[in-house]
Amino acid sequence: MKKIFGSVFLMLLLVSLTSITSSKLQNKNSLEGTWELINRYNYDETGVSDTLQNVNGYRQVKIYSKGKVMWTRYSPDDPSEWFGYGSYTNTQNELEERLEYGSAEMMKIQDTVQVFKFELVLDDNNYSQITLDDDGNRVYSENYKRID
Repeated sequence: MKKIFGSVFLMLLLVSLTSITSSKLQNKNSLEGTWELINRYNYDETGVSDTLQNVNGYRQVKIYSKGKVMWTRYSPDDPSEWFGYGSYTNTQNELEERLEYGSAEMMKIQDTVQVFKFELVLDDNNYSQITLDDDGNRVYSENYKRID
């Protein structure tokens, strides 16, 4: 009888651990991972008005991990260094990033903006962070693809 109860308890424990592990892997609203900027949109009152592609070797990468965000940008046309590090939170349709430190150029921006808030559109392999104006209208977005 003890062996049966022990076996049943062990099976329940294994099933519970497996479901916890697989639910973490299948979280569809997770930004956890590495993302690369693929393009940017400008918006007007009718929707996307312009798509800005990355040109001349421009690259921007963001890494989200355990509530922290790190990003870096490389542009052969701009000798300035651009990077930042901080914390982030997100819901299904909102992203908030708080810069803790960054490059000299980024710290100039941080003097006026402490918290960056965006509308978030997220699926398994892509996300967009959309800047809204004071009336809640879309102005500009950065569009990323998952690379890890």
